Amino acid sequence: MTAVGAPTGISQGSRTRGGVGESTLRPDGVLKVTGAFAYASDMWHEDMLWGQILRSTVAHAEIVSVDTSEALATPGVYAVMTYDDLPTGVRHYGLEIRDTPVLAHGKVRHHGEPVAIVAADHPETARRAAARITVEYRELPLVTDEASATAPGAVLVHEHRTDHHAAHVPHPNIVHRQPIVRGDADAAAGRADVIVTGDYSFGMQDQAFLGPESGLAVPGEDGGVDLYIATQWLHSDLRQIAPVLGLPEDRVRMTLSGVGGAFGGREDLSMQIHACLLALRTGKPVKMVYNRFESFFGHVHRHPARLHYEHGATRDGRLTHVRCRIVLDGGAYASASPAVVGNAASLSVGPYVCDDVDIEALALYSNNPPCGAMRGFGAVQACFAYEAQMDKVARELGLDPVEFRRINAMEQGTLMPTGQSVDSPAPVAELLRRIKAMPMPPERQWESSEGADVRQLPGGLSNTTHGEGVVRGVGYAVGIKNVGFSEGFDDYSTARVRLEAAGGRPVVTVHTAMAEVGQGGVTVHAQIARTELGVTQVTIEPADTRVGSAGSTSASRQTYVTGGAVKHACEQVRERVLDIGRRRFGSHHPAWAGAGLLLEGGKVVTDGGEVLADLVDVLEDEVIEVEREWRHRPTEPFDPRTGQGNGHVQYSFAAHRAVVEVDTELGLVKVVELACAQDVGKALNPLSVIGQIQGGTVQGLGIALMEEVVVDPVTAEVKNPSFTDYLLPTILDTPALPVDVLELADDHAPYGLRGVGEAPTLSSTLAVLAAVRDATGLALDRTPVRPEHLTGTA
Repeated sequence: MTAVGAPTGISQGSRTRGGVGESTLRPDGVLKVTGAFAYASDMWHEDMLWGQILRSTVAHAEIVSVDTSEALATPGVYAVMTYDDLPTGVRHYGLEIRDTPVLAHGKVRHHGEPVAIVAADHPETARRAAARITVEYRELPLVTDEASATAPGAVLVHEHRTDHHAAHVPHPNIVHRQPIVRGDADAAAGRADVIVTGDYSFGMQDQAFLGPESGLAVPGEDGGVDLYIATQWLHSDLRQIAPVLGLPEDRVRMTLSGVGGAFGGREDLSMQIHACLLALRTGKPVKMVYNRFESFFGHVHRHPARLHYEHGATRDGRLTHVRCRIVLDGGAYASASPAVVGNAASLSVGPYVCDDVDIEALALYSNNPPCGAMRGFGAVQACFAYEAQMDKVARELGLDPVEFRRINAMEQGTLMPTGQSVDSPAPVAELLRRIKAMPMPPERQWESSEGADVRQLPGGLSNTTHGEGVVRGVGYAVGIKNVGFSEGFDDYSTARVRLEAAGGRPVVTVHTAMAEVGQGGVTVHAQIARTELGVTQVTIEPADTRVGSAGSTSASRQTYVTGGAVKHACEQVRERVLDIGRRRFGSHHPAWAGAGLLLEGGKVVTDGGEVLADLVDVLEDEVIEVEREWRHRPTEPFDPRTGQGNGHVQYSFAAHRAVVEVDTELGLVKVVELACAQDVGKALNPLSVIGQIQGGTVQGLGIALMEEVVVDPVTAEVKNPSFTDYLLPTILDTPALPVDVLELADDHAPYGLRGVGEAPTLSSTLAVLAAVRDATGLALDRTPVRPEHLTGTA
C-alpha cells in the first residue's frame, strides 16, 4: 500500500495501541473462518415455530380466490394468514414510498410476491402446508419495459398512485425522473470535431450474499415483540414494521443478529413483518429462514438499465458536451429507485470536466422483480456507459485512452453537472497515472517447462485450450461514487460511549445501532475509541434499537457517519474526564488548568508527554456515559427541472487496469490481473481498506462476465434463482489484485477519511470489459459478456 499526502489530523491519543491508522484484526474474524460465528439462521428458541411464505407463481394477475382450508387442517400448523388477516390500519410498507403490501391484496405484481404465510412446528410441515394453499389467478397484461410501460393505454402497475413523486414524472408507470441540464449542449455540439454515440444494456444483478434472509420473532409479555434480524438498517425496519403490527415503536424491540453479507439487499424488508405477525398471532416464537431459491425472490436486485449516450470532443481531446438518457427498471415496487435515479443522473458524466450537459434518468414500475439498493447504487450502470464512450471517443481521435481521460479529468474545484463544486481532493489524473505505471503481469503465464498450466488459461480446469487462439487484452477505467445519503436526506448517526473503571483498569463501551454486515465497523469503532480516549480495552455492544439510529450500512457511509458519531461522543467523554481531573487535581499541578491535555495509555498527560494522573484515579467510582447524534454537512435536493443543487456530501474515486486473456474460438475469458488505485482520504484500518477494495473489485468482475438474474421477457418469471444457474466468481476466477492506496485528506470528514467500499465496483467492471474489447475488437455494449457474444453466435 502506498500512502500520499499530508497528515490527516488524528486528534488525541494517537499513540495508543490499536488506534486509528493501524491494521487491527476483526474480533469476529476467527469465529467466521472456523464456522463458529452465530448467524441469524443459527438462532434457536425453546418451543419455537417455523414460518413459511407462499409466493405467487405468476407476475401480474388478479387474485380471484385464496383457499387456506387444507393448510389449516395440516397437523402441526398453528396459523395461516392472508391479507384479510392483517391488523386493521397500515398494511403497506416501503423505504421511500409505502407501496408494497405486506401480503398481496387484490392482485400480484411480480413473480414470487408473498400471498400467504404459515406457522408450523417443523419447517417441512410449514412448507407442505403452504403448498396446500390454493390460489386462483386471472392473469393480466404485463409491463416489462419502457415501451409497454409508457405506451398509450398502458396497463398501470399501480392503478391508484398518489405518492409524492407523481407530480415530477410524465406517466404513472415511472417511479421517478431526474433531468440535469447545465450549459448548452446543442451549441457545444456545434464546436465538436467528433461526436460519438452508443446504446448500452446493463443486466439485473443479485447481491448474492451467502447468508440468506433469516430472523426470529419472540412475542413479549407486554404484547410487543422482540425481533432478532439480519438487516442493514434497524431503525428503518422499525419505522416500517411497527405501524403494520399496530404497535408503538417502543414495543417492537430489534436486535441485530449475525449478518452473512448484504450489499444493499437487506435495506428493504424481507420476512421481518411476516415473522412478527405469526409470533403475535400464535403467541410463540417464530423463526423464518429463506432457502437460496426464496432468497432470489425475497430481496431487491440491482436495476437493469438501458442507456443512450452522446459525447462530443475537439481534435485536441477536450470534451465539448455529453447527452445521455438512462432508463432503470425498478420492477414492481419503488424501494430505493428514486434515490438510485438521482445518483445515476448526477454521476452520469463520470469524473470528467464537461460544462455542457443534457441528462435524463428515470426508473420504471414494471412487473419484473423489484430492484433497489446494491453496491454502487446507480453509479455502476452510468459508469458502464460513460467509460465505454470515453474509449470510443479516444479511438475516434487516435488518442491513448488513459491520456484522453487525464486530459478531461476533474480535480478539486471542478463543478459537477449539478453545479456542485468538488471541494476535496479529486486525484483522478493521479490515479490514472499510477494505475498505468504499475508493472504488467508476465505474458503467457500458463507456459512452463512441463507444459501448460491450464489453471492460468481461459476455461481453467475444464482444459479447453493449451493456449491456441488465446489473445491478451488490457483495459482501463475510472469511476466516481458519492458517499453518504444525498439530496437533503437527514443523514445522521448516534453513538453511546461509556467510560468507567473496572478491575483497576479503565474500560470503554461503545453502543450504536450500526449493522455490521462484514464491512468492519466493529473494528473501526474500537479504534476510534482507543484513539480519542487512550484506553486499550474497548467493548462493542450488540447493535439494537435501545440506542438511536445509525442509519443504513450502505452508501459507503458508516465509517464516515457512525464513526463520526463515535468520535464526537468520545470527545465529549474526554472533556468530562478532564473536567473531573481539573476539579480534583487542579490545585496540585498548574497543567490541569491549561489546554492540550490528552488521554493516552490509561493516563492523563500533557501535550508534552508529562503524566498528570492515572485515568482510574481520575474516575474513581464515576461512570461517564454520553449519547450523541452526529451529522455531516447538509445536502439539498436536486432541482426537479434542471437537476442543479449541492446534492452530495463527498465523492470517492477509483481506477482500475484489467489484463485479460480471451479464447477467441470458445469465447472464454480469464482475468489475469485487476490492479486498482484508489484515494481513501485516511485508511483508519489499512488491512480492512485493502479488503474492501479487493472485494468490490471482484464483485465488479462478476458484473462484467458472469452475473445476471435472467427474467423471461414474455412471462416476467425469474429463470435462474439458484447458484447453479446464477454464476458467481469463485477463487479460481479471482485474478491478482494489487492495490495502490492514496491518502489525500478530505478536511470536511472525520480524520480526513473517504468512503471506500463502493467505488471499486464501478471501475473494475468497465476495466474488464475494456480489456475484453481490446483483445477481441468487439463493441460489447451489454453486460454481462457471455461466450456467445465473443464468438458471434448470440
